[in-house]
Amino acid sequence: PPSAPRLLSPVFRSRLRSTSSDADIAALEAEVAAVGDRIRTMKADGISKEDLAPHIAELLALKARIDSSPPPPPKNQEKKSGSPGKKKAPRKETMSTSELRATRLAKVEAMADAGMEAYAYGYPGKTHLVAKLREMYDGRLENGEEDAEGPVVGVAGRIVARRVFGKLAFFTIRDGSGEEIQLYADIGRLGDRFKDLKNWTDGGDIIGISGTVKRTDKGELSIYVQEWAMLTKAILPLPDKYHGLTDVSTRYRKRHLDLISNPSVRDTFIARSRMISALRRELDDRGFLEMETPVLESQPGGAEAKPFETHHNALDLDLTMRIATELHLKRLVVGGFDRVYEVGRIFRNEGVSTRHNPEFTSVEIYQAYSDYSDMMELTEDLIIAMAKASTGVTKVPYGEDTIILDKPWRRVTMHDIVKEQMPDFDFVALDPSDPESLPTAWAAAADAGVPDAHKYNSLGDLLNACFEELCEPKIRQPTFVTDYPVEVSPLAKPHRSKPGLTERFELFVVGREHANAFSELTDAVDQRARFERQAAKREAGDEEACGVDEDFLSALEQGMPPCGGLGIGIDRVAMLLTNSPSIRDVIAFPLLKPE
Repeated sequence: PPSAPRLLSPVFRSRLRSTSSDADIAALEAEVAAVGDRIRTMKADGISKEDLAPHIAELLALKARIDSSPPPPPKNQEKKSGSPGKKKAPRKETMSTSELRATRLAKVEAMADAGMEAYAYGYPGKTHLVAKLREMYDGRLENGEEDAEGPVVGVAGRIVARRVFGKLAFFTIRDGSGEEIQLYADIGRLGDRFKDLKNWTDGGDIIGISGTVKRTDKGELSIYVQEWAMLTKAILPLPDKYHGLTDVSTRYRKRHLDLISNPSVRDTFIARSRMISALRRELDDRGFLEMETPVLESQPGGAEAKPFETHHNALDLDLTMRIATELHLKRLVVGGFDRVYEVGRIFRNEGVSTRHNPEFTSVEIYQAYSDYSDMMELTEDLIIAMAKASTGVTKVPYGEDTIILDKPWRRVTMHDIVKEQMPDFDFVALDPSDPESLPTAWAAAADAGVPDAHKYNSLGDLLNACFEELCEPKIRQPTFVTDYPVEVSPLAKPHRSKPGLTERFELFVVGREHANAFSELTDAVDQRARFERQAAKREAGDEEACGVDEDFLSALEQGMPPCGGLGIGIDRVAMLLTNSPSIRDVIAFPLLKPE
């Protein structure tokens, strides 16, 4: 018969050399060899896979004993002081990930030899989610009581904890509801299947079980296992249960492990999903139609941002990925759809920060026969609906702040909020036609702490810079900042009573922009002039300035009705409602530099 080393993988042989005493190793090797010979003889005699299974399990158990044998004490080491005759419990040597993987693969092979599928095609025995079971048995069953006359329940989930004590085992599994429940398994009820459960399962495996519900002597709601099935054998172990998965970069790169290890992350993405569903319901109920517009465009537009560039080989056509959905949606309004929206991915070739990801989600909404005042009311209603759906409340914590979302939100013009920070200077009092106005404003802005104030070539650009530097970071509660300069609002309608300004607002909360809206520009001649100014800036080296979109201008010349437009950053609202400090916390797979 073959010698023992042929039965053992190289991983186990290497561990044999570093564990226990020579006598112990020899004894275990002999047992492994004997069981291995017996298995080969049985296979040669045509034994069924079902009858062979217990012997395979015995072989695995012996290998596990070899693997867990304590290392011998170092030679010539003096005994430490302590109680005479008192021995410390042996410390189990930690296996490397590669060793654990090899062990688990060996179990997969053993299960296959025993006729048990390690990767199931389904589990029709599932009858309940754990969350539903907990709800059903809330307040029921005394400690130590089993619902023996109740239904046999079936659940399926991932093993997140595992404790085995001879003829008794306690597992904890977590299912798709995000809840956990204890499994109570003993040899008396499972018989030979108990040995398989012990030997073939590991933390991270996905199993299906059926049984009755009981409450343990310590009051833990449990399922008393009658049947079990391996559904998916995990080849890699879960992160350490005591330290979890804490490295931020690893959490983002391996979001699947982050979700398994950190239940709060799961809660964040559930909240995000509910928030978007509520947004769609609210818009649908108001008569808006959800549309889809192109991601690939020949002319980027709708925002000031640097696009990603690509090339269509078959058409030999240079294209960009969209930086906004605005212009195509407004063409749909021209075509006769009075209320449209799109929840879509936007791509901007910009830096990465806690506020920015090059690929993000926004909703853009256009409503004919309305203006930016109507969009303010719509913004309040939509974000409140999203908050209630995802958190159940309209007062949400964010960092050290409590954000109050109840209406009405503050409305303040950009001029007024800048004056709050520059009380001795008033942009409104300046005459744009006076050549001395701009140098005067430069000096005032520099004195207030605005860096490089002199680089701005117009009063509007400088006013906006003062706002961004002095005011934006200080806004904590929801605030609509209104009436932006025309220089920074190329798609907004001129203000009906304030020359040089537009009917535009942005929503700020906790120092960040969350929404942007206009009374949309419907004058095709004015729009062309603004596009041409943007194109000139682009020619001068401004990579974020847009060009002239002739297709959009042609549509606008057909006539677009008065229209209010609104864009909301879904990721930033999700950050706000889930108290997440970084945009990467609310995007399942954020863009990261390669390791």
